[in-house]
Amino acid sequence: MSDELDFLSHRVVLGKMNRRDFLGRAAAIGVSATFANSLLSSAALAQGPQKGGTLKAGMQGGESTNSLDPASWQSQVPYKFGRQWGEQLVQMSPEGEVMPALAEEWGASDDAKVWTFKIRKGVEFHNGKEMTPDDVLATMERHSDESSKSGALGIMGGIDTIKVDGDSVVFNLKEANADLPYLLDDYHLMIQPNGGKDDPTAGIGTGPYKVAVNEPGVRHVGEKFANYWRDDRGFADSIEIIVINDATARTSALQGGQVDMVNRVEPKIVELIKRVPGVTIQNVAGKGHYVFIAHCNTAPFDNNDLRLALKFALDREEMLQKILMGFGSVGNDTPINKAYPLFTEIEQRPFDPEKAAFHYKKSGHSGTVLLRTSDVAFPGAVDAAQLYQQSAAKAGITIEVKREPGDGYWSEVWNKQPFSSSYWGGRPTQDQMYQTAYYSKADWNDTRFQREDFDKLLVQARSELDQEKRTAIYKSMGEMVRDEGGVITPMFNDFIDATGPKVGGWVPDGNQEMMGGYALSKCWVQA
Repeated sequence: MSDELDFLSHRVVLGKMNRRDFLGRAAAIGVSATFANSLLSSAALAQGPQKGGTLKAGMQGGESTNSLDPASWQSQVPYKFGRQWGEQLVQMSPEGEVMPALAEEWGASDDAKVWTFKIRKGVEFHNGKEMTPDDVLATMERHSDESSKSGALGIMGGIDTIKVDGDSVVFNLKEANADLPYLLDDYHLMIQPNGGKDDPTAGIGTGPYKVAVNEPGVRHVGEKFANYWRDDRGFADSIEIIVINDATARTSALQGGQVDMVNRVEPKIVELIKRVPGVTIQNVAGKGHYVFIAHCNTAPFDNNDLRLALKFALDREEMLQKILMGFGSVGNDTPINKAYPLFTEIEQRPFDPEKAAFHYKKSGHSGTVLLRTSDVAFPGAVDAAQLYQQSAAKAGITIEVKREPGDGYWSEVWNKQPFSSSYWGGRPTQDQMYQTAYYSKADWNDTRFQREDFDKLLVQARSELDQEKRTAIYKSMGEMVRDEGGVITPMFNDFIDATGPKVGGWVPDGNQEMMGGYALSKCWVQA
């Protein structure tokens, strides 16, 4: 038994077996989870990281319009590349705990309205300049400016003033917020020299890799930064992201050894990929969800009866099984699931063609409903749209599916067209998820859900330090989004990545795909 577990634990460290399968095998032969996890830790220490080489990722989610300006990041490639060259004040651990990064410690006033972050000394930007609290202040100011159109603008709206106080940066909030450290993990808030005010697209940060090649929609290369302030990240000499938006080509590149890891493995080919020698499926449940989004302020979707008709016309169970092949869970027209703290169950909305037909007739709408989708919206998005079309037809609703090209989808379709497919990776807290995508003034409010009463509840929940009362508020907010919002959520997805035989150091991380975005700097290439 010991030899078998030793063998399997080393496979986990090498990235050839995921942690869940290992723990399942350990349980099957009568080994406790505590002992099994200790074996994994020992195996990791024995194996140790290896330095050198080039670690390559083939990724979906890159476009020719991508920019190095963190304020503009909308899709996977710029965000994942940004995690390698840039850093925030904090970062999330794989277990969902907020950890120090460019801020070495922080604290709050008793009423959680004043937060002080002590900024780390001795951190160097890639241009040789030392990072200072002034750079942090300037970064926060830029992302608070509406003209920046930052994806973090909704988060920054809760901050009244920011100032430098010696080695620290002090945030004065409009209302109490016990979640502020979590919010500052937002991937747009990369600290840049002078906040990026001089040139936000320069790609200069404090991360373990500095930008060497930036070819939007094609490839991105990072070279190891010699003066990086940590010595426990950035094992490869260089990293490379090759943009491969086509799922088949991405899988072929991994099988052929052209890349070492890929994101967005389609659930329907998981079992096939598992049979490829040396390739390991890395899947983990989290807060990610696939959605159809309707603009609540744009006809015909400004009619809530039509939105309800579209919600009841969706067969979530069928979509979960046929699109995700069970690698996920059923959605309920909110962005929140049980992975969030303070989650409470809300009655599950069923597939009900009769109710869909009732609300559709009541809406007064006639004719087709145009749904735009693309392969890049989420794995299986085109097939999901066609399934939706079929289930809606049972209620007498005609959905016209328009397949859009992948290049330009995030800049020309998402958040612009009134009904489209999309995805969200989730956020660390309910407050951040709602603030980013459902707060009336948020730039990324992609359903145009603009409700003053919802905004008030958001502020009230943020200020409420009693967890029971806060939980009740979040339930009310969830019900409001579910019953009156423009988000149609068929399913919450597992993050499904895959690694090749040379990759070591992979750790399950439910915060986002590709180990929360850090796979390229936390993994290494086996000799």
